[in-house]
Amino acid sequence: MPDPAPLGTMPGRDSPLPDALTGHWVDTRAPLAIRPFLKLARIERPIGWWLLLMPCWWAAGLAAIAAGQPYPNPWHCLLFFVGAVLMRGAGCTFNDIIDRKLDAEVARTRGRPLPSGQVTAKAAALFMIAQALAGLVVLMQFNRFTIILGIASLAIVAIYPFMKRITNMPQFVLGLAFSWGGLMGWSAVFGRLDPPAYLIYAAAIAWTVGYDTIYAMQDLEDDVIAGIRSSARYFGDHTREAVALCFALAVLLTGTAIWLVGGGPAAWLGFAAFALHLGRQVTRINGASAPEALRIFRSNRDAGLLLAAGLALDAASRGWF
Repeated sequence: MPDPAPLGTMPGRDSPLPDALTGHWVDTRAPLAIRPFLKLARIERPIGWWLLLMPCWWAAGLAAIAAGQPYPNPWHCLLFFVGAVLMRGAGCTFNDIIDRKLDAEVARTRGRPLPSGQVTAKAAALFMIAQALAGLVVLMQFNRFTIILGIASLAIVAIYPFMKRITNMPQFVLGLAFSWGGLMGWSAVFGRLDPPAYLIYAAAIAWTVGYDTIYAMQDLEDDVIAGIRSSARYFGDHTREAVALCFALAVLLTGTAIWLVGGGPAAWLGFAAFALHLGRQVTRINGASAPEALRIFRSNRDAGLLLAAGLALDAASRGWF
């Protein structure tokens, strides 16, 4: 991990943050006036909304198989995509408002717009409200049960930023919030929740704890100094075993959900690819540098897409034969 810079030094307004994609258009072409707000929403770090989106698409695929539909509802999948970008942005903005003092003590985060002084807390709050209202418009396109379910998730989102101060497992609370789409993707089709929805939600929670523990490995040294708690600190030398357990639980629960909906060969093929991908990640954890931990973490987008593709193809194959 790079040595922390002195607290008085910050990346410049135009500098990419350490875990942002290199050469992203936010850092190279976006107007300077709105660049800090795009960074508040993590637009230059799309992995977050991908990971928020995956449980939505998994559940939509499971629901399509269970309902005998030839494919996951395209309109629902588009809404989930737009909603994931908006609500991930709103959640990150809220998190940055709450954590602005802590972020100033961590090398990876002290260049964010709030701790670096590029944006005021008031402006950030107004931006957060605007994103949340846009997300509400998206949510209102679903059935009544799903609308209520989506609003209920805000309680978890609201408490998450405080968890790193009071628990060694803030990643679990993140999982509760980031996996909520596993419930909504199902309820959007059936207007209720059934065992496969609960199972894929639980699977996504275990997956989130695993991948976010890998992500937290980047900040181990600074987290100790700042007093920030995380699963990576808690697991310590047993991080690989803990992540392996989380991923194994995610695989077990996902497989059970597929079995309950009567998944066919394509679903099980996507499931196998997902499981193998997670297993490969576990073998790379020990001794991983901060950049390598970030690469492993980001690869979870591909793991999630493999499973989503398998479920979608399984639904489609039933319409072919």
